[in-house]
Amino acid sequence: MINYQQKNPRGEFLVAIIKTKNDFKIALEEYWYRIPVRSVEKLLKNRFPPQGIAFYQPKIFGDEAYSINYYAEVISIEKMMRRELFPHEKINVKSNNLYYKLRLSSLQKLPKPIYSRRWRRITFIPTTWEKFNNAVEINDLWDESPLEDRLWAELKRLKISAERQEYIKIRQNNYFLDFAIYCAEGKIDVETDGDTYHSQKKQICQDLERDNDLKTNGWRILRFNTNHVQEKMQQYCIPKITDNINRLGGVKNEDNSLPKKIMTDSTTQYVQLNLFDL
Repeated sequence: MINYQQKNPRGEFLVAIIKTKNDFKIALEEYWYRIPVRSVEKLLKNRFPPQGIAFYQPKIFGDEAYSINYYAEVISIEKMMRRELFPHEKINVKSNNLYYKLRLSSLQKLPKPIYSRRWRRITFIPTTWEKFNNAVEINDLWDESPLEDRLWAELKRLKISAERQEYIKIRQNNYFLDFAIYCAEGKIDVETDGDTYHSQKKQICQDLERDNDLKTNGWRILRFNTNHVQEKMQQYCIPKITDNINRLGGVKNEDNSLPKKIMTDSTTQYVQLNLFDL
């Protein structure tokens, strides 16, 4: 595999959706991929350009759907209009749209796919080479904050199923939840709030509006600050999360088996619900 660490300590890496089989054919045979400039400005910002890219394949890819199977090194990037990328395409409203054209090395196939445990919408995941190289599932790739990583490690240790950066649209508002936990009788949004950012007056107002939207649409919201995550994980964070999970009937399993309640003590035990508990 490519050693991006020699180029950059972080090894910036991008996971991007490849929407069509024709786009995949272009990456495989012509060695390039396009990203709208507006998407970079809106979604990627300081995480662009990447040194490597991997492709998330949606439903149309059959047996390879909802997983990452291929990756490549990014050799160069240039800005082009769509009509330059596709000179034989009939002129249309998108013809003058600007794109970044990423020139790639030949695609390489992963020894083992990186799967999404749930069928979910994913467009871009800015990550690092280290996280990509070690990922077992899609949720391992997110690189939002050390607080999220710390809580994610604990949820994985306890085998609590959660989706990171889950996309939710309410009316015209788009939200990304730090952790979404789907339970038998409800759903939980768990947020890790950095003290400096979330203490700003503007952000407090945005958080309040966001929370009200989510609560109105059936979400329970738990917020943990830096001190909670770093110093009170076992005493406060995990008990709050597990108590809410159990009050909502346990975590729903991806295979539609009976939901699972969580019991944590010095040995950490798990209780599978039987029919009389439902």
